[in-house]
Amino acid sequence: MKRDFLQITDFSSDEIREIFQLTTEMKKYTKLGQEYTPLKGKIMAMIFAKPSARTRISFETGMVQLGGQAIYLSPTDIGLGTREATRDIARVVSRYDDLIMARLFKHDDLLELAEYATVPVINGLTDLTHPCQVLSDIYTIWEHRKHLDNLKVAFIGDSNNVANSWLNLATRLPMHFVLATPTGYQPDAGILKRARNTGISRIEIVHNPQEAVQSADVIYTDVWASMGQEADLAKRRSDFNAFQVNGELLKYAPHDVYVMHCLPAHRGDEITDEVIDSPNSIVFDQAENRLHVQKAIIVKLMRN
Repeated sequence: MKRDFLQITDFSSDEIREIFQLTTEMKKYTKLGQEYTPLKGKIMAMIFAKPSARTRISFETGMVQLGGQAIYLSPTDIGLGTREATRDIARVVSRYDDLIMARLFKHDDLLELAEYATVPVINGLTDLTHPCQVLSDIYTIWEHRKHLDNLKVAFIGDSNNVANSWLNLATRLPMHFVLATPTGYQPDAGILKRARNTGISRIEIVHNPQEAVQSADVIYTDVWASMGQEADLAKRRSDFNAFQVNGELLKYAPHDVYVMHCLPAHRGDEITDEVIDSPNSIVFDQAENRLHVQKAIIVKLMRN
């Protein structure tokens, strides 16, 4: 039976800890220049409806380091759901390749791709969730803190796919998760309800970023307008103006708070240069860890 990774909730708490262990191994091999090639001869198809620097580079590099290969398929190569039916692409690619990574707009397209594919499918991002990013984030926090006890994460800004994935993570690992967002920018209702009903974590939605960052271990932010929302950028800049992560906001947080951003950053909008380039920033550590965590995810799915 093949196994997919479409949302963080596809892994149990124990499996997330297993991913941590695998990631540490992946990272050690890379840093020491040692070969670890369990996927020799394997090929991953990478289907992109949305372009991305980190997603393409990290997955393609990861497959090469694991001994396999990756094929980049651009929006014009596939035209998923438009030029060709998603279910047909799923069946065809499954007969060519051993693994599929898809970075799409609609989450339903990902679900259909996974339903008809006979090889593992990994969510490289949809408008609803971004699970590889948040698994990389929580690994990075664990790496820096050496534990996840009494963790408080203050997410400042848009209730987007990354915020939704943090809420999914809160159903697996206990934390205090505070989302500070303007009125009218709520996260996905179903994901929020499930996170609260699980009772594993303390979940808060507030509209005051200064309140949110008090006693926080991590301040997290992301762009105010995700890909596909560019037409709303002027309105969003106005609505999110008070939610910028800057030096003034950090005065309300502990002096050793970590600052995170999944990139690309719109410097001067959601975050300032002084913060993203400050000693508090672990932004580029989390970016690097995309490579190692995704390699661990690939290995786990291929071992299943």
